[in-house]
Amino acid sequence: MVDEVSRLRDSLGGLPEAVIRPSLVVVSGLPGTGKSHFCRRLAERTPLVILESDSLRKVLFHSPCHSGDENAYLFQAIHRLVAELLGKGISLVLDATNLEEYHRERLYHIAEQTGAKLIVVQICAPPSVVYERLQARAGGKDPSDNSDADWGVYQRMRPVAETIRRNHFKVDTSRDIAAAVEKMARIIDR
Repeated sequence: MVDEVSRLRDSLGGLPEAVIRPSLVVVSGLPGTGKSHFCRRLAERTPLVILESDSLRKVLFHSPCHSGDENAYLFQAIHRLVAELLGKGISLVLDATNLEEYHRERLYHIAEQTGAKLIVVQICAPPSVVYERLQARAGGKDPSDNSDADWGVYQRMRPVAETIRRNHFKVDTSRDIAAAVEKMARIIDR
């Protein structure tokens, strides 16, 4: 697992400057809701590392199959990397579906252990908007999109999404997200 964490870390490129109290932004949302777009906008506004599960999966697995074992292995490595980066004072945003509270709880625990500020963000968009986005994804129109999820994946995952029990922000990406991005950035920079 040490090698896998190193491979993930090396794939990130340069890291922002360390801060006294880093932030962990946990993003939760179904495929196509705009999680990666939100994360990129936030990273443009304040220095933080984006840990995008879709691209990190491709670092560890040449031909990802998205099996339960693969997911468990990937997220074990990601969680170790999250703890390592936060321990070094590096703020980050985890761009993953994070649909089940059980999985989010592990991240909450890492934030508590490292003394990081925890910011939880639920990303959503109306199903009709998501459908259009996923159709565009299938057409390969966005080279920065690392996800393989399509409308069928969205429909299968929708019933799995659990209520977030912690205080969190809800961002509808079918609307202008500038104010939400600014608000999160102020919390991170505080």
